[in-house]
Amino acid sequence: MDKRVYGVLGISSIMANWNADFTGYPKTTSDGSTFGSDKALKYPMKKMWDNNGDKVLYIKSMKFSESKKGEIQLVPRALKERYEQIFGVKNLKECKDSKEVLTNLFNAVDVKNFGATFAEEGNNISITGAVQIGQGFNKYEDTAPEEQQILSPFRDGSKDNTKPDSEEAKNSTLGTKIVSNEAHYLYPFTINPLAYKEFVELGVTDGYTEEDYEKFKKTSLVSATSFATNSKVGCENEFALFVETEKDLYLPNLSEYISFTKGEGKNTIKIECSDLINSVSEKVKAVEIYYNPYTTELESDIKGAKTYNIFTQEEV
Repeated sequence: MDKRVYGVLGISSIMANWNADFTGYPKTTSDGSTFGSDKALKYPMKKMWDNNGDKVLYIKSMKFSESKKGEIQLVPRALKERYEQIFGVKNLKECKDSKEVLTNLFNAVDVKNFGATFAEEGNNISITGAVQIGQGFNKYEDTAPEEQQILSPFRDGSKDNTKPDSEEAKNSTLGTKIVSNEAHYLYPFTINPLAYKEFVELGVTDGYTEEDYEKFKKTSLVSATSFATNSKVGCENEFALFVETEKDLYLPNLSEYISFTKGEGKNTIKIECSDLINSVSEKVKAVEIYYNPYTTELESDIKGAKTYNIFTQEEV
């Protein structure tokens, strides 16, 4: 691919929990700002690729394992086992060809995009991904967590032996679901195809190609919307900006130059880096903006930018 790409991916979360911390509440920084990690954005993309039959290495997969006591347990695969599963390798430890391992790694779509740290016996490999995604900060000022009490249809059977006559043993259990009332996350990303220059010279990959970029773009526009788990129902792709440039143009984190404003009828997303992008237009190859026109007004003065409906992919 003969270009760099700079961009922003926007996720809306309405009565949902896009990215929880270990307490179950939406992730926040020390000053209380709500944010989502890059892993939260990458996971739905990996899941979509996996569901489509692509090779995905860094994703949780399960297997049955027999313990020393003869018990059959459901456990996650180790990295070595996942590698052997998707590449049809009998035993990774017996593979003494690092070129074969590297070639296989680059055939996994998540590694081709995001890179990998592959520390297995005899193969200690680090790949810096061509696609780098930053932390997605919430741009909506009035975000607040909502805690819901949920009644389970079952009682707690563990109390039968310890407190058989207690109210705890007789009643259904309570659960908790925590969501944000509303949040709008903006993730910055960059794509640098030169990240794989050394590996191209080693003959283990053809580099980051236009086809790789198109697959990433297609998935990044819909993966959050498609990933409908209990906590993620209400999370949708609502915005995306792709700025394709010459390889020698370096732009800052563009998510810092985009604002979100809550409106009575429709919300407003304003691209405040229009002057910056216009000032280097001779090195900008193309600009594409995707947004949800049913809920959002877009304010942008980027010359030559094409705007699309993020759901229909049709030009607006």
